[in-house]
Amino acid sequence: MNPAPPVTGPVVGVLALQGAFSDHLERLAAIDVDARIVKRPEHLDGVDALVLPGGESTTMSMLLDTSGLRDPLSDLLGDGLPVFGTCAGMILCASDVLDGRPDQHGFDLIDITVRRNGYGRQLDSFETDLDVAGLDAPFHAVFIRAPRVERVGAGVEIVAEHDGIPVLVRDGTCTVAAFHPELTNDTRLHELFVAQLTGN
Repeated sequence: MNPAPPVTGPVVGVLALQGAFSDHLERLAAIDVDARIVKRPEHLDGVDALVLPGGESTTMSMLLDTSGLRDPLSDLLGDGLPVFGTCAGMILCASDVLDGRPDQHGFDLIDITVRRNGYGRQLDSFETDLDVAGLDAPFHAVFIRAPRVERVGAGVEIVAEHDGIPVLVRDGTCTVAAFHPELTNDTRLHELFVAQLTGN
């Protein structure tokens, strides 16, 4: 049996406790990135970056505790592990969360205030085209029970807005989106994230 070829690019872990993690894995595979599921602490070994997917943020918060992932993830993210958080992932990365449960705890990675379900409930979901800094054509964004950004810290870069409200922001190694880029076949936002890892 031939040995597996060596990994030459970054390894991206995708938190797979709940939510739309399989769609992120598909988008990353489509751009030839080595993407791996992260369900237990040992799955973090060798990971160069992390995706926090959409889903239900309070459920994810509880599962981070029961899986034993919260502390090792907090350590890695605090040390600068690059992260791309989408929808619920944005909530987990935000410094301040409005309308969250008292027992819901995130990682405090980016200086923004978000409101859970800030655009309304499931029936209020919508799709729209966004002008994204760094892309030469609009990105079709899917908003489902999306968080609404109500404050952006001074050091945070606004990458895209919808109706004057930031929906894609970045600060250093942390990029977060209020929408679900994984739910379209457009891989450009995943490509931008991976480009940050490789310096391209």
